[in-house]
Amino acid sequence: MAIARKQRWSQRVTETSDALTLEKGVFTRSSARSIAASLKRSAERSHKRKSSPYRSAMSMLTFYENRAGRTLPAASKRKLEDAKEELRKLYGKSAKKKATAPRRSRAGTSKVRSKAGVRRRTHTRARARKKR
Repeated sequence: MAIARKQRWSQRVTETSDALTLEKGVFTRSSARSIAASLKRSAERSHKRKSSPYRSAMSMLTFYENRAGRTLPAASKRKLEDAKEELRKLYGKSAKKKATAPRRSRAGTSKVRSKAGVRRRTHTRARARKKR
């Protein structure tokens, strides 16, 4: 007799949660715009959500993306990212700002975080040899 695999919490949430009643196959649609429009409709119709319709729709989209994890194909991931942008446009929110690389404070050094706080670490061999 085979033992049934334990259900993951995310699977249980997807199957039983009624915070948002999604249309069938919403995440398999061909365009990002139709995914965003469907999520918006579902979020605005729902009376059981605890936050704003925008936040609920965005949370469901992020939940689906995170649940798929590394198994999500690159094309699907791009489509979901585009759906997030479409959702922002539908709700009149500003576009997501792209993360920039941290700036270095001095040439040849970088900040290193430790338990004691921030300290500096040199990258040049010459400085490291002088300290010995």
